[in-house]
Amino acid sequence: MKENPIRSAAGIPVLLGTLALLAAAGWAFFDAVITGGPAWQLVAGIVIAVVAVLAMVGLYMLEPNQAAVVSLFGKYVGTVHDNGLRWNNPFFTKRKVSLRVRNFESGRLKVNELDGSPIEIAAVIVWKVVDSAEAVFNVDDYESFVHIQSEAALRAMATSYPYDQHEDGQISLRSHSAEISEHLKVQLDERLAKAGVDVLEARISHLAYAPEIAQAMLQRQQANAVVAARARIVAGACGMVEMALAELQKNGVVQLDEERKAAMVSNLLVMLCGDRGTQPVVNAGSLY
Repeated sequence: MKENPIRSAAGIPVLLGTLALLAAAGWAFFDAVITGGPAWQLVAGIVIAVVAVLAMVGLYMLEPNQAAVVSLFGKYVGTVHDNGLRWNNPFFTKRKVSLRVRNFESGRLKVNELDGSPIEIAAVIVWKVVDSAEAVFNVDDYESFVHIQSEAALRAMATSYPYDQHEDGQISLRSHSAEISEHLKVQLDERLAKAGVDVLEARISHLAYAPEIAQAMLQRQQANAVVAARARIVAGACGMVEMALAELQKNGVVQLDEERKAAMVSNLLVMLCGDRGTQPVVNAGSLY
């Protein structure tokens, strides 16, 4: 089922003509009944009134970014996109479909991510109807279809990735929002294409561990942050010690044997890597 655009007649002239017919029918009826005119005049007034009423049934109004899906006795005829007051066959059935951009936020879903940890996730979906015929005839209720399929796609996507990045280059829900959004959009396009719906944007709006494991996961994240910070501090301290020894040897300030170098390295690492300020010990004796 694909959309078939059709034309419609301007509604203003039809409305004016209908009003004129109703006026003529009223005059004929009044003249026939009140003043005792001929019987054919009464019949003509009734016929004209019926024609005017049928003509008015064919009138309908379309706003910008709105379409009317037209069918005749259950058979799809076409789709009208003309704005304003329009007119078509009064026997046509007309169903209006909004083509405006719409968005909604899914409910917070509780799912298990790739590593099996329960998380809460929600997404904002921006979409619009691009094929009114498919939206009306391919699914029973396209708005409900969009909501249900969006939540199903979000669940499927959330189970495909871990919450946190455990390896270099690994895509995770928390650290790769652009990649996750693109994956979700692709899945939604595949699911909603049959309903004539185009997904413009899909983004995660809420992401968190489930309450029952949130505290434990927070402690793990804090531990990982501490380990990463310590690794950076140790790497920097080793570089500074190496630079200090190289400068002392280069300038010939003092000559240290291996044992004294080891002691100096130990003291420098304690000073640079410690959490608290160190207390210096002044050697007032000999060189050794």
